[in-house]
Amino acid sequence: MILLVVDTQKGITDERLFAFEKVEKNIRLLIETARSSHVEVVFVQHDDGPGTGFSKGDEAYEIYDKFAPEVSEKVFCKSVNSSFHSSAGLLQYLREKGEKQVMIVGLQTDYCIDATIKSGFEHGFEMIVPAYANSTFDNKFFSGETAYRYYNELMWHKRYAKCVSIEEAISLMQSCN
Repeated sequence: MILLVVDTQKGITDERLFAFEKVEKNIRLLIETARSSHVEVVFVQHDDGPGTGFSKGDEAYEIYDKFAPEVSEKVFCKSVNSSFHSSAGLLQYLREKGEKQVMIVGLQTDYCIDATIKSGFEHGFEMIVPAYANSTFDNKFFSGETAYRYYNELMWHKRYAKCVSIEEAISLMQSCN
């Protein structure tokens, strides 16, 4: 199992997110649990390209301080929604390691988390989604809460992923020892 932390970058990790404080707390707890349980933590950053303000070298591109990777942890970069797109290198890395389970946390529920979960499922990974460890913003079509609930409670569960409580996610990581 790996813990995949997607797009938790400074430019979008803030109180605009649905249930920000709870999500922030849960992601920190899961990162800490993974590290203490010897579960590899892998990060992915989204790069919108030069001049966008959300690219390598921009402050907004950097990973949120409270989730910062350790020196030994892998960080992949992508420019599309799915972290498993061949251009990112994550898929090849996980296949070489023989990984089968991916616990995913991060941003944004209705963009990169959704694309990564569905793509991971299509590539044969068991995708595990802890409750309140992904989030998104309100948009002109629906609120962040509606998006969160739609994907976590309806779209992914028992279709593309195993959606679990934070307690079950912790237990799953601790059992990897």
